Amino acid sequence: MRSLPCHPGPRVSGAVAIARALAVVLLTAASAVAFAPAVTPAAAADGAPDQSFTIKDPRITESSGLAASRAHPGVYWTHNDSGYGPQIYAVDSRTGETVATLTLEGIGKPRDVEAISIGPDGNVYVGDIGDNLNGTWDHVWIYRFPEPKELKDATVRATQFTVKYADGPRDAESMMVDPKTGRVYIASKNEDGGGLYEGPAELTSSGTNTFRRIDDVPWVTDGAFSPDGKELVLRSYFSARAYVWQNGRLGKDRRISAPLQRQAESVTYTADGKALMFGTEGEQSGVVRVDLDKDTGGSSSGGNSSSGGGNSSSGTGADGGMAGNADGGGTQGNATLGAIIVIGGAVLVLAFKRMRRKG
Repeated sequence: MRSLPCHPGPRVSGAVAIARALAVVLLTAASAVAFAPAVTPAAAADGAPDQSFTIKDPRITESSGLAASRAHPGVYWTHNDSGYGPQIYAVDSRTGETVATLTLEGIGKPRDVEAISIGPDGNVYVGDIGDNLNGTWDHVWIYRFPEPKELKDATVRATQFTVKYADGPRDAESMMVDPKTGRVYIASKNEDGGGLYEGPAELTSSGTNTFRRIDDVPWVTDGAFSPDGKELVLRSYFSARAYVWQNGRLGKDRRISAPLQRQAESVTYTADGKALMFGTEGEQSGVVRVDLDKDTGGSSSGGNSSSGGGNSSSGTGADGGMAGNADGGGTQGNATLGAIIVIGGAVLVLAFKRMRRKG
């Protein structure tokens, strides 16, 4: 098990700590801007599937998870964050339109739905695993239902699984189903990092499913296995990393190019494994495609997003955040400045919370 680095040193005042944290994140954001892939127009002009697109449904304002359909090419399953009902949406990447709304029955009231994944059994797994009370709920839930063969509005019966962590309550936003074994994994989060938790070989609906920590991971907002089960990608607000996945454990990792988005919430592979799709929250939120190198599996040269041509020409970003001229001026500069301000504010909030806990 790898441990996150710890660098002891003299105590500093709260104001200095906040200033340092803000400086670090601003530098990180600036670096992300410098190396982030260019974002192409919101929808492919030729109507091709699995390209960057904008979620148009006004009901979807907090898209917090993303999963590529196995039964319906070019369709992506998503859901809202906390405070919404038991609805799951199928969005067509060709148009950005919702083509099916599923209402789950047979479960309790969803509390904080954060993740979605599709298993090798053809089932859709929904992770009601968030904990906005900073890890105080003694259990969370996973819901499972068969992916429908026909895309239409319907009510579907889901199986509910109770989940607990062996080392106590955790906040989490990432749940991934191994495409080969069907085993479920959860990545917890806090400002100091998180843990990767492994569920039992088979989930049971008649008792508690205990997830056990198997490794340390950075702050993670979502994750996804490659379709062949050889890699696990974990994303954060500022970056993404791909880990070799072998025998149910994390191996060597590398950086993956990721777009800088307003609130980086979701990631999934395309069904063919050739690209990653990065999502964000908000009304008319964008999903950005990043092609992967065919030889290494890493991000393609330059980390270009693709809308058919795969170039970095000028255009409006799918999430309104990163597109611009190749020289980095104009729209891109304004959007980048706005993103950095938002990120800085988020860091200040985290720093104050941390100070209050330690006070």
